[in-house]
Amino acid sequence: MRSLWQTECSFENREPLRNRIHVDVAVIGAGLAGILTAYFLQQRGLNVVVLERNRLGEGETGGTTAKITAQHGIIYDKLINQYGDEIAWQYAHANSRAIIQYQKLIHKLNIDCSFKKCPAFIYSKGDTEKLEKEAEAAARLGIPTFMTDHTELPFRVKGALCFSDQAQFHPLFFLKAIAANLKIYENTRVRSVEDGIVFFDGGRIKAKWVVIATHYPIINFPGFYFMRMHQSRSYVLGLKQVPEMNGMYLDVRDNGLSFRSEGDTLLLGGAGHRTGKNPAASSNAPGKYEILRYAAKRLYPSAEVCYAWSAQDCMTSDGIPYIGRYGGSTPRLLVATGFNKWGMTSSMVSATLLADKITGVRNECAPAFSPRRFSAKSIAVNIVDDGVQSSIGLLSQAFHFPVRALEELKNGSGGIVEYKGKKVGAYKSETGETFLVSTRCPHLGCELKWNPDEKSWDCPCHGSRFDIRGRWISSPAVNNLPNHLIKNQE
Repeated sequence: MRSLWQTECSFENREPLRNRIHVDVAVIGAGLAGILTAYFLQQRGLNVVVLERNRLGEGETGGTTAKITAQHGIIYDKLINQYGDEIAWQYAHANSRAIIQYQKLIHKLNIDCSFKKCPAFIYSKGDTEKLEKEAEAAARLGIPTFMTDHTELPFRVKGALCFSDQAQFHPLFFLKAIAANLKIYENTRVRSVEDGIVFFDGGRIKAKWVVIATHYPIINFPGFYFMRMHQSRSYVLGLKQVPEMNGMYLDVRDNGLSFRSEGDTLLLGGAGHRTGKNPAASSNAPGKYEILRYAAKRLYPSAEVCYAWSAQDCMTSDGIPYIGRYGGSTPRLLVATGFNKWGMTSSMVSATLLADKITGVRNECAPAFSPRRFSAKSIAVNIVDDGVQSSIGLLSQAFHFPVRALEELKNGSGGIVEYKGKKVGAYKSETGETFLVSTRCPHLGCELKWNPDEKSWDCPCHGSRFDIRGRWISSPAVNNLPNHLIKNQE
């Protein structure tokens, strides 16, 4: 499903790279983080190319709700308790500065991207203790906030914490302007990076620096990012015929609703879950879009649903992205990942930190985002949780055998079934056309799960995704699934 942004903004095709070249910097990934990094480096006089497996703007940048904010849920109280005031201040300062950087860049280049300064709120319909602690933490770090119980929301709240002077914009109109004069090669699939050489289908690049900005890192070693993050999906409806909101709103609860207007369209978000763990796939639980449609009908009875889409986010255990050296043994291989649902602000932070790193400029906020930072508690929690999920996924692939036969699968549904004595992932269309794929994720071998909301095969271990034909949708996997089409069975 295409987002509001993708419906309104299109890009000219860029040619694939099929050659051997030498550059100063090779950026892998043409989302906002990669494009901004390339833009800043080119502005500083470096020879930069961007490699993109699919199309510019077709990844997670096209699925965002496009909030530019330093208000990242309940984060500052957590960071102070976990790392102390200095790291928490670095995080706050980098994200607050990102808002100003966007504003200046948009003004400098005269980009028409619906940029708008507005307040951001975290709200609670119940207990406000977390909000009050977050307000204290923000004040301690110099972030101006205030508490209120008056909002534009279509229901009463017990309290809302307001961050003033935040912003929102149209991400793809911005991306299109920034990318205009960059050397970007689409449909160029990177296979590996070794000693400054980027190997891709059709050629190779020798680069002094390489930046991995592929949302989820595509290289397992070094870095071990597959042990340090998981991926999460969330869903959005675009509603017409509803009152326009001036502010942006986020529920303090993990699975609450978010609100923000884009012109005459209200973006209603929520219903998130770990990738590969959609409850609707194995029970009678309602689908995620169904949950949002019910909420929309209840809150806005006259609303018209005009858009429906989803997004995927890399989640770190401590809530801070990994931006900097990819691993201890790779001083010129850099990474930007783990944006924890705040990809727009984090993209600007990433581009700033990485451009400074490559050009030898000291950045006082860099330590907070270092991939080599260490918190025993957060790393232990993440390794245990993600280790359990990976073990379940690997064991399921090895020992789980389906109880249903292909013939039992109804039209318009998917699932893991037995076919000719083998376990396969199957989707049967409304007309009975059947698509079979391997259930083994080509990343690290976990068993894929069916996502009925997206009609996709998702990995619960590390978040790779594939369509009904087994074609790659998102990283960390780089290969498609083996597949087979069975003609109409009726």
